[in-house]
Amino acid sequence: MAAVTSSSLLRNCAATTVRAFVTVKASNSNFRTFLLPLHSRRSLCRVSATNNEEAAAKVAAANADSGAPTIFDKIIAKEIPSTIVYEDDKVLAFRDINPQAPVHVVIIPKNRDGLTELGKAESRHVEILGQLLYAAKKVAEKEGILHGFRVVINNGPEGCQSVYHLHLHLLGGRQMKWPPG
Repeated sequence: MAAVTSSSLLRNCAATTVRAFVTVKASNSNFRTFLLPLHSRRSLCRVSATNNEEAAAKVAAANADSGAPTIFDKIIAKEIPSTIVYEDDKVLAFRDINPQAPVHVVIIPKNRDGLTELGKAESRHVEILGQLLYAAKKVAEKEGILHGFRVVINNGPEGCQSVYHLHLHLLGGRQMKWPPG
């Protein structure tokens, strides 16, 4: 390992909230113990949010086939306000209330028709699936992000699906990274 100075390691620790002791072998073959950061507070919040999303997805999955109206059904019925960016006779698109990108739009079929998740799609759903993707293109065009965007479908509890009404997330307005998840 290259020479490591205690001052540079400790200086890098100053702004962090969670730290761990790490033993480092310096160039003079002595072992030294330093206090080093493991994660910043922001990373811990992200881990916590991820765990909350996973828990919410498991709860949502338990009620997936109940037939009860979803929050999206209530948005379609205009019982819950939303910022609609695209609508036709079969599809509704609105801004996500917890955006993960400068442009984050949720695109849904107006009629659920048993299509609670992509994993339950049947041949009778082919037309609406195509219409959802075409709507994503139309919204991307309207939002000025045709040069780069991502369409995401969360499927099932392991995909962190939290609303069991098939929906697409259209994300853009920034550089997307790979791998996404």
